[in-house]
Amino acid sequence: MTVSTSKAPDRIAAMFDAIAGRYDRLNHLLSAGFDRRWRRRAVRELGLRGDERVVDVCTGTADLAIEAVTAERRAREVVGVDFAGEMLRRGLAKIRRAGLDDRVRLIRGDATRLPLPDGAFDAAMVAFGIRNVVDPAAACREFHRVLRSGGQLAILEFGFPRIPGIRTMYAWYFKYLLPLVGRLVSRHGDAYSYLPASVQQFPTPDAFADMVRASGFAEVRYVPLTLGIVYLYMGMRAQGLGTSGG
Repeated sequence: MTVSTSKAPDRIAAMFDAIAGRYDRLNHLLSAGFDRRWRRRAVRELGLRGDERVVDVCTGTADLAIEAVTAERRAREVVGVDFAGEMLRRGLAKIRRAGLDDRVRLIRGDATRLPLPDGAFDAAMVAFGIRNVVDPAAACREFHRVLRSGGQLAILEFGFPRIPGIRTMYAWYFKYLLPLVGRLVSRHGDAYSYLPASVQQFPTPDAFADMVRASGFAEVRYVPLTLGIVYLYMGMRAQGLGTSGG
């Protein structure tokens, strides 16, 4: 079966809206709960002190945004951006239940054209959303634009383990078992077949790190998490540089 990996914004937004009600449950199930650890690590690496404004792009149901304002080293405020309206609605309900309305604000927008002013944020973060953006290089330039000089960037994205035997087992799980469980729980025919196909098409860690550097970021590095199932990319908006495109 051929799986479409089109990143057309309307298609991606509709797909995520269709699975929004079961999205969090499937995240926890399919990652065996490791998704929580990955988000905590990303927030910890930002080195927050309590007075930062943070933008969470492709925020989805706002799990990363909520983590950023409730972690031990937390942000003062998070603005979450996503173009999938139902995902935002679910995220807003979680924020209200947690009593975080005054700390987390959600807005609808495109990662390649963020509806935010230049240099307004101390940190930017994305969890498992950059591979769904039609033009990830343009999104990286937008992250750079909205950060102040010295602002930090953290991006979580799926990858593949490099250890041969583990890579083979994980590839089987990712290609066959994950889509099957995803279809059964989400009741959506394509979303969890799209996921492994989109990960396979995503740039290698080195290539994506180069893309982040080309967008104006300095001190770019990446760290494999859980044997390379996920990669955490970090960068900094260099001090004293003007805003880049976007």
